[in-house]
Amino acid sequence: MKARSTRGAIGVSWWSRRFLEVLESFALGTRLTRGRSYARKGQVLRLDVTPGRVEATVQGSRAEPYRVGIELPVFPAALWERVERDLAAQAFFSARLLAGDLPAELEEVFADAGAPLFPSGVAELTQRCSCPDFAVPCKHLAATFYLLAEAFDADPFQLLHWRGRGRAELLDRLRALRAGATDPAGTPGPSGPDTGAPDEAVAGPTPGTEPVPAAGAARVLAGLPTIPLDEAVDRFWLPPVPLPDRPPTLATGPELLLRQLGAPAPAIGGPGLLERLRRAYRTFGRS
Repeated sequence: MKARSTRGAIGVSWWSRRFLEVLESFALGTRLTRGRSYARKGQVLRLDVTPGRVEATVQGSRAEPYRVGIELPVFPAALWERVERDLAAQAFFSARLLAGDLPAELEEVFADAGAPLFPSGVAELTQRCSCPDFAVPCKHLAATFYLLAEAFDADPFQLLHWRGRGRAELLDRLRALRAGATDPAGTPGPSGPDTGAPDEAVAGPTPGTEPVPAAGAARVLAGLPTIPLDEAVDRFWLPPVPLPDRPPTLATGPELLLRQLGAPAPAIGGPGLLERLRRAYRTFGRS
């Protein structure tokens, strides 16, 4: 298995880049780069993603490949049910997921449910490698992280599968929830003597059912009064209220890039240039 990226950064989608960005924020940047060449040379022989665990086989300097394991806690069933209800409540999420895409707003849905989609700290990851290197991550683990990010590029549902919900199960749940929300047989009709249907405002919701909470922009737009189109045609392309901000990006220090790249070659300044750049980055970061 070789990384598709032959130079520069690895990861093309927002979710794979976000995954690597989170890892680099744990001050693993320098150690991660040790495995990038391994990932590009095809040293990772096998990569399997299962709920809560990633297993890989990485060829090192010895004849026998090393066994790598990376564990991340899966989300409990109750939390997945809440997230699925939030996703099904908005056609936007369902349409994007059914099309095989992960919208960036998905991270906010998980955050609102109290379960960040990506690891919130290095302690949340359990990293193991059978090599004799005491560094964590070693270059075999680092190579696995890079190939894992590219696996997320190829199939974004692998990220959700790692957290405990596979593609087929998640999409089946969303279809069922969406069908239940729009089933004509379950929609109360108008009240009156001809239909015999109860007035929902009087009878209230069906016992045992809970309203699906609004998510995304619908949370902001819910409750706004309906305005006739002829009275709002001049504002047709403008939002009725300011739209919510996108999920916040990960805050990183100004020296993150320098920590990842390491010292430049002696011909262009070596460690001395690195220290001057570090001071400049700190100055610019304060301004």
